[in-house]
Amino acid sequence: MSASAKRPADTYSPLYFLASLGAGGLSVTFFMYLMFWVPHPGKPVPTFEDISAAFATGGTPLQAAIIVAVIGIAIMAFLNLKYLFWNLGAYKAFKQTDAYTALRNSNAESTLLAMPLALAMTVNGMFIVGLVFVPGLWSIVEYLFPMALVAFALIGWLAFRMISDFLGRILTQGGIFDVTANNSFAQMLPAFALSMVAVGLSAPAAMSLNPVTSGLSLILSTFVGITAIVYALVAIFTAFNSMLHHGTAKEAGPTLLVVVPIMTVLGIMLLRQGHGLHETFGAHGNATDNLMMLGRMLSVQIVFLMLGLLVLRRQGYFTDFVFGTKTSPGSYALVCPGVALAVMTHFFTNKGLVGAGLIDKFSVAYWAVSTIAILFQISMIVLVIRLNRQHFGKPAAGTAVPAE
Repeated sequence: MSASAKRPADTYSPLYFLASLGAGGLSVTFFMYLMFWVPHPGKPVPTFEDISAAFATGGTPLQAAIIVAVIGIAIMAFLNLKYLFWNLGAYKAFKQTDAYTALRNSNAESTLLAMPLALAMTVNGMFIVGLVFVPGLWSIVEYLFPMALVAFALIGWLAFRMISDFLGRILTQGGIFDVTANNSFAQMLPAFALSMVAVGLSAPAAMSLNPVTSGLSLILSTFVGITAIVYALVAIFTAFNSMLHHGTAKEAGPTLLVVVPIMTVLGIMLLRQGHGLHETFGAHGNATDNLMMLGRMLSVQIVFLMLGLLVLRRQGYFTDFVFGTKTSPGSYALVCPGVALAVMTHFFTNKGLVGAGLIDKFSVAYWAVSTIAILFQISMIVLVIRLNRQHFGKPAAGTAVPAE
């Protein structure tokens, strides 16, 4: 096959792990239907039995929502695994190339963190698949939580090892980090990976009735989550300095939105930790605590969403890389903020507005706000279909432009 006949994805970049990540995130958006619309008394999350009972006794709208959710989860979980396995194979071959060696000696070495990020998302996604499709899973869930902690700890170890290789190189060998090329939020990817590990580690805190398991979950998720926040703050400040001097790198423009998904996963982590502290350790908060915490997280998201969209529009990013003939694996980073806003809107609506008594569940106001989440979700599904055709479809004339 000639170079002009190659698919953009044939010019490999670790950022293609974001294709798997986006599909996994979309499976979570469908799970939100079940999480907040299907009754699941006595359990923090709905299971196969709860979903079956709701489908058997619920009205037509609920039955339709369950069908859409189950089909959506199945399709997106399949795509999540499909692109994860494709990436693992392509990454193995990529490591044998000169391009990999060059990447390991550049600012773009941080893009390797897309691998543990995608791996953590897949583990989270497979837990959702288990809850939805496996009968009786909840009866053995206390045995699964320690296994989940081990899985996320191993992914976290991989992420920390990659980060230590990167920081060890640039902090001990002066002059090799190109500050002029740091004019984006590309260096936020390690923080995103760590935050995804942290939210996974926090799940047993919210759902386990074993104090040891819950306590270990609280400790590990707190450590990794705080590390993610510290790394993110450093990356933001250093990147802003470079962007003010050199402008934002056009092909890396979508990274300006990476703060949005980080806020969502850290917000879910805090909700899980708070629930675990209440249920297992007797710590008591009130409903407005969740409202204010989620409101603050959402406010940060809106600020960075406006900033990112402003820059992307001024640079003509969508015209060139989404609707045009140019391609960049970094375009998949556009999926993450839309997915994150869909999930955060569901949580803000149900745990914040409804929980604090500001609106009634299933009222007109409730559906008005929930519709915003659904519109974000639909938009990201359309974007994923578009990007998958661009990068993995039939060979096109466009040339992949790696984001740094």
